[in-house]
Amino acid sequence: MDRMVIMLKHSNVWTAIDRLAAEHGYSASGLARQAGLDPTTFNKSKRITGDGKLRWPSTESIAKILNATNSGLGEFVSYVNDSAGGGVYRNIPVIGFAQAGVQGFFDDAGYPCGGGWDEIPFPGVSDPHAYALEISGDSMDPVYRDGDIVIVSPEAGVRRGDRVIVKTMDGEIMAKVLKRMSALRYELQSINSEHEDPILQRNEVDWIARIVWACQ
Repeated sequence: MDRMVIMLKHSNVWTAIDRLAAEHGYSASGLARQAGLDPTTFNKSKRITGDGKLRWPSTESIAKILNATNSGLGEFVSYVNDSAGGGVYRNIPVIGFAQAGVQGFFDDAGYPCGGGWDEIPFPGVSDPHAYALEISGDSMDPVYRDGDIVIVSPEAGVRRGDRVIVKTMDGEIMAKVLKRMSALRYELQSINSEHEDPILQRNEVDWIARIVWACQ
């Protein structure tokens, strides 16, 4: 995995610094001091200028605090996560498209079961049944390409416009956009216009789960 798709916001970056400090037993000022910076570098009063402009931490200061705490950039990025679980790594199973369609890899609720699969560490996922799925095929080009990894949360609710993984009762696995759903059926959309937009009756669907993250 070469890249995590993540949005960086001013408040999140400063929260990441606070979380990194707390994780390693420092206050924000203590972390700055440990990194050889002015102790006031990360003070809350310095995060917004007197005229209301957002002040961002410098790349140099972030590099110094990572070095001071012997942390990697991946750990820092995990603290940027909006969720309360940001910064907490947990191993989640990695399942291929071919495996996902085989009987026995999921229970009736669409939760992965069994074992023996590869795992990857991933931060800030509160769903204990979350798993990584390796995309196969080109129906989601150019958003997801063959070999990309998506994080799927069976416990997350699905709604119109969500990118989802669907498993049919016949064992077919597909990555689509949920275009519309009713009491009787799911209308799905393929991002790649060369593929059809399937319409599935509810009794044709084994389970449907939302894609909550992408690693490309």
